[in-house]
Amino acid sequence: MKRNGSRSCVTRKTRFGSRERDWLKGDTQRGCVCLYGGTVDPQPSASGAQTTSTPQTDLQLVLCSTRTTVEELCIQRNGQGLYVQLHGDLIRRLDPAERPLQMVYDYLTSMGYSDPVRVQHEAANSDLSCLIRFYSERPVNPDQQERTLLKGVFSVRKGKTQLHKWAERQVILCGTCLIVASVKDSLAGKMHILPLVGGKVEEVKRRQHCLMFSSAGSQAQTYFVNFDTLADYQRWHRQASKVVSQTVSLVDLSCYSLETVPEYLFYCQDITHLNLRHNFMSLQGPGSLLNLPRFSQLKSLNISHNRLGVFPECVCEILTLTELNLSCNNLHNIPVQIGNLQSLQTLSLDGNHLNSLPEELGGLFQLNSLGLSFNNFSHIPAVLERLSAVDKLAMAGNQVDSLELSTLVRMSHLRNVDLRLNGLRWVKSDILEPVTQVTQLDLRDNCLGSLELSSVCNLETLHCQRNQLETLTLSGFTLRMLHASSNRLSTVNIYPVPNQLTHMDLSQNLLEYLPDWVCDCRKIEMLDVTHNLLFEVPSRLLNSLSLRKLLVGNNRLQRVPDLLDHVPLEALDLQHNKLAELPDSLFYKALNLKYLNASANALESIPPSSQSEESLSTLQELYLTGNNLNENCGAVLVGHQNLRILHIAHNQLLSFPASKLSKLELLEELNLSGNKLKAIPSTVSSCKRLHTLIAHSNHITVFPDILNLPEIKLVDLSCNELTEIQLPDSLPATLQELDLTGNSSLTLENKTLNLFSNITTLKLDQKSSVTPGDSLTSPTPWNHGYSEMRGQRNKLCVSVLAVDRFRDSVEACYGIFDGDRNEEVPRLLQCTMGDVLCEELQHSSVDTVYMCNTFLTSHRKLGMAGQKLGASALLCYIHHESSDPAGHFRLTVANVGTCQAVLCRDGRPVQLSKNYSLENCTEEMERVKHSKAIITEDNKVSGVTCCSRLLGCSYLSPWVLPKPWVCTEPLCSQDEFLILGNRALFERVTYEEAVRTVQAVRDPHAAAKKLCTLAQSYGCKDNIGALVVSLHISEDSCTCEPPVSATEPRGSPPASVPVSVTPCPSDSANLSSSSGVITEFSSETSASEVGSEAGSTASDEHPSSGIAARPERRCSLHPATALCVFQRQPSCATFSSNHSDNGLDSDDEVPLEGVISNGSKLEVEVDIHCCAFQLRSGPPESPKELNLENRGSDYRNGKVRRQNSVVVSATNGCLLAVCGREIGDLKKSPSTSSLFGKKLSNGSVVAPEDSHNLIEVALEAPKKKSGYFTAPAQQDPEDQLIVPPSLEQEVREQLKGQTTLLPGLSTPSTPTTLKDPSWDHSQPPAFASNLVPGPAAIVQQEVYDTAL
Repeated sequence: MKRNGSRSCVTRKTRFGSRERDWLKGDTQRGCVCLYGGTVDPQPSASGAQTTSTPQTDLQLVLCSTRTTVEELCIQRNGQGLYVQLHGDLIRRLDPAERPLQMVYDYLTSMGYSDPVRVQHEAANSDLSCLIRFYSERPVNPDQQERTLLKGVFSVRKGKTQLHKWAERQVILCGTCLIVASVKDSLAGKMHILPLVGGKVEEVKRRQHCLMFSSAGSQAQTYFVNFDTLADYQRWHRQASKVVSQTVSLVDLSCYSLETVPEYLFYCQDITHLNLRHNFMSLQGPGSLLNLPRFSQLKSLNISHNRLGVFPECVCEILTLTELNLSCNNLHNIPVQIGNLQSLQTLSLDGNHLNSLPEELGGLFQLNSLGLSFNNFSHIPAVLERLSAVDKLAMAGNQVDSLELSTLVRMSHLRNVDLRLNGLRWVKSDILEPVTQVTQLDLRDNCLGSLELSSVCNLETLHCQRNQLETLTLSGFTLRMLHASSNRLSTVNIYPVPNQLTHMDLSQNLLEYLPDWVCDCRKIEMLDVTHNLLFEVPSRLLNSLSLRKLLVGNNRLQRVPDLLDHVPLEALDLQHNKLAELPDSLFYKALNLKYLNASANALESIPPSSQSEESLSTLQELYLTGNNLNENCGAVLVGHQNLRILHIAHNQLLSFPASKLSKLELLEELNLSGNKLKAIPSTVSSCKRLHTLIAHSNHITVFPDILNLPEIKLVDLSCNELTEIQLPDSLPATLQELDLTGNSSLTLENKTLNLFSNITTLKLDQKSSVTPGDSLTSPTPWNHGYSEMRGQRNKLCVSVLAVDRFRDSVEACYGIFDGDRNEEVPRLLQCTMGDVLCEELQHSSVDTVYMCNTFLTSHRKLGMAGQKLGASALLCYIHHESSDPAGHFRLTVANVGTCQAVLCRDGRPVQLSKNYSLENCTEEMERVKHSKAIITEDNKVSGVTCCSRLLGCSYLSPWVLPKPWVCTEPLCSQDEFLILGNRALFERVTYEEAVRTVQAVRDPHAAAKKLCTLAQSYGCKDNIGALVVSLHISEDSCTCEPPVSATEPRGSPPASVPVSVTPCPSDSANLSSSSGVITEFSSETSASEVGSEAGSTASDEHPSSGIAARPERRCSLHPATALCVFQRQPSCATFSSNHSDNGLDSDDEVPLEGVISNGSKLEVEVDIHCCAFQLRSGPPESPKELNLENRGSDYRNGKVRRQNSVVVSATNGCLLAVCGREIGDLKKSPSTSSLFGKKLSNGSVVAPEDSHNLIEVALEAPKKKSGYFTAPAQQDPEDQLIVPPSLEQEVREQLKGQTTLLPGLSTPSTPTTLKDPSWDHSQPPAFASNLVPGPAAIVQQEVYDTAL
C-alpha cells in the first residue's frame, strides 16, 4: 500500500546527499528548500544559499538559512520570483523580503513541533511538499487556464449570409464575451465583441469542427468559427455553452490563484457579477483591483479571502455596486469613502480585525444586510442606529461581554440579533420600555448565568444553548421555538402561556418536573427533555392533541401515564429510565406512532398492539434493548406488521416464536444479540426485505437459513456455539459482511470457505496457538477485543489498531481512528501509526515528545489524502518507564478529535483523553476564534468539522491542528480494563455505563460487541467503533505465573482468535496469529490451508505428568537463570528417530515425558524461563501440529497462558537450532504485517503482533500435507553455533562453571537419557562446527535466537 499521496514524495529522497547533510550540521538555522518547476545552475552564493551539485529540471534542493530572502535566492538562480503552495491549494507569489526557510520553520512550529533540531530535520523531509511547496515559476494548470481564458487563431466568418468571406482572425473567449480581433494587433486594432449571455452556441453540421456563436437581443450578431482540431472544438463548445446558459452576466474566477484580472475581461462591459474570492489580488498595477471601476455595470463584487490587509479604496468608486464581500482580508479599518456607495444593499465584513465603523457608513440608507461576525468589536457600533434598513445584527464571534436591551430599543429596525460566541456574561434589562421589534435572538455558546427577556415581548425564536443558565424568564405572547439545552436550568418561567410554541428543547438540564404551562401549550409538536431529572411525565402532556415527538430519555421515570384518547404522537423516546411496564393503551391509542425507543429500562413485557385480532399499528422502528423481556414478547410483536427495524438485544429471550417471525415480512433490520437463543427460527426466510441480522452473544448452534434472502447485507453471529454451516449453492450478491468469530467449535469445510471467498468482509476464528516465539517471552498481562459497526451510510469509516506485543517486548499499542465520512484517512493511519511510533521511540523517551511527534509525522505521511480529508485519532501505548525497565507499567495516551479513552480503576471510569470538539473545549474555541476562522451555526470550522484538532484536513490550518493531547498514567493492580471508542459511541453510552457493561461481560471481544450494540439501540446512526483492553497488572507489574498444584484445575479452553477474511487479487500471504488479534488474508489462499486454521482446536487434554512437570512461567522482573544464548544458522527442523541416540527407538511403547513422536518425526519440548532474545514463529501448519504445540497450555483468568517450549531437532544425540528467516523478514512492521500486499476490507482489520511472523523451520525442505517438515536425518556439515560478539564473554564464563550447574537445572520435560551427561567443553570458545558434542554429551538449555 502506498503510504503517501504524492508520487514524487517517493523518488525525491534520493536527492538528499552527503553535501546536504554536512550543510545541516551544527546550525539549526540552516536547511534546504525544494524548488519545483525550474532549472538552476549550481553556483555558489555569497548570501549563504547553495544549490546541489546536480541540476534537476523538475526539482532543485537549494541550501540556505532562515535569513535567506526570496530576493537573494532569485539573484543566485537568475530567477524572476518564487511561489508557495500550501496543502496543494492556491499558489501565491512570494514577496522579495520573505524568507522561504523561515516560512517552513514557522509552519512546522505552528503544527506543534518545538525542538529546533527536529524542526530542521522535518523541514528537510521531502514528504513535507504535500503541506508546503515552493515553485521557481508559476505552475500552469490547463484546466484552470481553460476556464479563465480561451484564445487561438481560427478561420472566422461574420453573419449568416454568404456575403462575408472566411478569414483568419484571433478569437478570444473571456468572461461573458467572444472577441474577434486582428491576428497582428489584437489589443490595439479593431475588435468585434459579441456578448454571449442569453445567446446561442450551435454546431454547424455542414462544416467539420465549426461552431456558430450568436448574441441575444433584437440586433443579434452571429460569427462562425472553424476550429482546426476536434479537441479545440470540444473545449470551446463546452466553455461557451456554460456562458450562454447563464441568466445573469456572472464571471466566476474564484480559487484561481489570480494576482490580476485578465486584460480581455475588461472588454466585457455587460458583466454585473464578479467573483474573485480566494485569490491573491494585488492592489497596484495593470489588471489589479485598481482597475475594477472600468466595469461600468458591476453590481456584485466578491473579493473575500484575498489577504488584502487594507480596504481597497478603489472599490468605493464603483457606484453601481449593490453587494460587496470583503470577508477574511485582515482588515483593521473601513475608509470614510465607503459612504460613496449609496446603492449598496449588502456588505460582508466578517472575519477581519475591525473594532469600529466610520460614521459615513450610516449614510447608506439602502443597506439592509451588514455582516460583522468574527471581528474585535467590544460593543454594538452606534452607527447601526442610523442604518434603518438593516434588519439583522450579525455579530457572532466578537468580544461583546454585555448586552443592554436599551440599545436594541434604539435600533428599532432590528428583527434578528446574532450574538453567539461573544463571551456574554449578562443581559441587562433595566428599562421599562419593551423591546417590540426583535423576533429572533441567538445567544448560544456564551457565559450567561441567568436570562430575563420578559421585556422582549414579540420574541418568536430563542437560542441559548451551552450557557450556564440557572434561570430563564421569557414572554410567551409570540414564542414559537425555544432552544435551551446544555444549561443548569431547574425551571423555565414563561408568561403568558406560549400558545404559539411548536418546538422546545430543554435537554441536558436539571429539571425535576415540567412546568404546568407546558401542558397548556396548544400547538406544541416537539418536546425534548432528555438528560434531566424528571420523575414523571404529566398525563395532560402525553394526551396532547398536538404533540408529535416526545423525547424523555435519560431521566428517572418509573411509569408512563395511560393514553385516554387517540393522540397524534409519532415518535416516543423513553430509553434509560426505570420503567417496569408501558401503558396498555399505548399502541392502539397512538396509531400514528412510528418510532419507539424503550431501551435500558426494566420492562418485562410490552403492551398489545390492539384490542382485537386486527391491528392498525404503523410502528416502523422499535428499540427494546437492555430490558428483562422473555420469549412471550414475540406474540405481541406480530401485531406490528409494518416494523422495519427491531432491536431486542440483551434481554432474556430463550427463543423467538417461528410462527410470529414469519409475519414480520417488512422487517429490514433485526438485532437479537445478548439473549439466550439456541436457534434463529427458519421462518426468518419469510422476511424478504431483511438486510441486517445481528445475533451475537447467544447460544446458537445451527446457522440460520438467511443466505437465501435476496437483500441480506450483514450477518453477525459471533460469540455463539456454531458447529457447522449449511449453505445454499450460491450466496446472494448483496452479502457484504459475515462475522463468525467467537464460535470455538465451528469447523468450516473447504467448499464452505470457497463459497465465502466473494464476501467483502468475512471474519473467522483462528485458534490460539503456542509458538516458539511466545514461549521465549513472558506473557502479556493484557488482551483485547474490538468491534465496529456501520451507520446509515453503509460505509465503515472507523479503523482499529491493536498490537498486544509491541516492539517484540512486553509492551502494547492500541489505537482507534474515526474519519467521520471518509474511510481513506483512518485506513492510512491504521497502517502507518504503529510504525511511526516505533521510529519515534528510538529518538526520544519523553512521552510528550514521542507521542506528539508520532501524531505530527503521521499527519505528514497522509500526503495528498490528508490535504482535504481528516480523522480523529487516539493512540495508547503501554510500556515500562525507560529509566526503570523493571518498574511499573505506564499508559501513555494521545489523541486529537473526538475519539476517547476511559480507564476502569476500582470500578470507576477515569478519562484519559481530551474531547477536541468546539462545543466541549472552551480554550480551543477561543484559539480558533482568535485565528479568525468562520464558525458556522452548527459549530463547525468553515462548516466542515466540529473538531479543532485532527490528523489531515491540512487545508484548514491554522484553525485545525494535528498536535495531540498527551497524558501518561501509571498502571496498578486496581486497573481492570481500558475502553477506546469514537464519538458516536460515547455520545450515546456514558463512561459509567460503558464501565458497567464491560464489568458485566468481562470477555473483551463480547464486551466491545455489546458496547456497539447498545449505542445503536440508543439511537446512533453513525459508524461506531469500540476497543476493550483487559488488564491484569499485579502490584509490581509482575507477569510471573504462580506455581500450579497437581490438584488445581486447568481452566477453560482457549479463547478463539478472530480472523477477517477478505477477497484479494494479490498474492496470498502468510497467516499471522495472535491472541485477540483479527487479521486478514487473501481469498486466494487454498481452502485446505484455511480450513486447517479455521477448523482446528487447541487441545485441552493434558497428561497427568504435565502439570507436575511443567515449570512456572517467569517474567522480566523475576527471570530464571539461563546458561547461554546462541544464534544458530539454518538447520534441519525434524529428524528420524531411528538415527537419534536419545534412548527411545521407534518401536518403544512407553514415550518419554516432553518427547512427542509422530512416526519418524520427533519434537522435544525444552523449558526456557527467561532469555535475552526472542525466537519468533508463526502458526503451525496443520491442526495436528497446533494440538501438539498447545499441549500443556494453561488458561487462567480468561487469558491464554502458553507452555514455554521450543521445537528443536536432534541428530546423533545433538540438538540443532530452529532456523529462521532473514533478519529483515523477522523484523517486519507490527502494524502492517497483516496488511501488506492485501486488499483492505470494508471491515477494519487489526494489525497482528510482530512476534507472530511465520518462521520457516527448514528453508529448503519441502512441506508434506501433514504440515510437518521433511529434512535429512544427518547433520548438515555447514551447521555451526554462532555466538554474538556481545555475548561471547558471558558464554565463556558460563561454560567454565556449567559442570557444577547442570545437574540442578535439568527439567522434567527433558528425556531421561539426556539428563545426566555433561558438555565436553575442551574446545576453545570459537564455537566452530566441531564444538558439537558427541552422543554422550548433555543437551543443555539453549535459546537459539534468529532475530539477532
